Amino acid sequence: MNRVQQEKIQEHYDSVACTYDNHYDHLTRGRPYHDHLSDHLIKALPEKGDLLDIGCGTALFAEKYLRNGGTATGLDISGKMLARARERCPGCTFVVGKGETLPFRDGSFDAISSLLVFSYVKTPDTMLAEANRVLRPGGSIAVCTLGKKLITKGIPALYHISEKVKFQHVVMKNFGERYYNEEEMIHLFSDAGFTDITVKWCSFAHIDMIDPLFSLASKLEPFVEKRVPQLAFNIFVSAKKRR
Repeated sequence: MNRVQQEKIQEHYDSVACTYDNHYDHLTRGRPYHDHLSDHLIKALPEKGDLLDIGCGTALFAEKYLRNGGTATGLDISGKMLARARERCPGCTFVVGKGETLPFRDGSFDAISSLLVFSYVKTPDTMLAEANRVLRPGGSIAVCTLGKKLITKGIPALYHISEKVKFQHVVMKNFGERYYNEEEMIHLFSDAGFTDITVKWCSFAHIDMIDPLFSLASKLEPFVEKRVPQLAFNIFVSAKKRR
């Protein structure tokens, strides 16, 4: 990620820090959407471990991991998002930074998570190498982000249009994001030294669907993920560091 792109992302998330929670923590829409995605990560990570959440935002996932008995450190490029995160999880550590240069010692964590962030990373191989470095032997990583599917091909253009018309939205900005398929994810994680790599598709009900489509899609989600994963648009990857 070059300096201009990083500043653009940082400025955007600083500007939406106050509305981010309303978007992803809304009781009838945001929270069910976020919970569905974060459940995939929780199930892949060890309980009661030391977690690093890359791109932690306002600490929605860190808070959930704490409820399972673990500890959490959050990393994000937005200082204002981290200010909200500290209010939510005052017992956690939060650091301004980016995934490609993790400011932590080797073998500092049992688990690493990254939710809805990986597509923004410009050098994913560097981020994954850093993740492997700061994990303890046998530690786990879980990543969930938009994947490369027919349904997601038009999203960058939609984000570009939203910028042109100055449409303010939590995530609808043109950051030059990249999407990945199963083979690309396996290749990236394997090259970074991870083992036990699992890739699957999840999420059919998107947070920005209008009602009653969101409610209907939510009910169909378990069937879609199990039987018709081609219709799911988020890609989930879990893996482990060698012992």
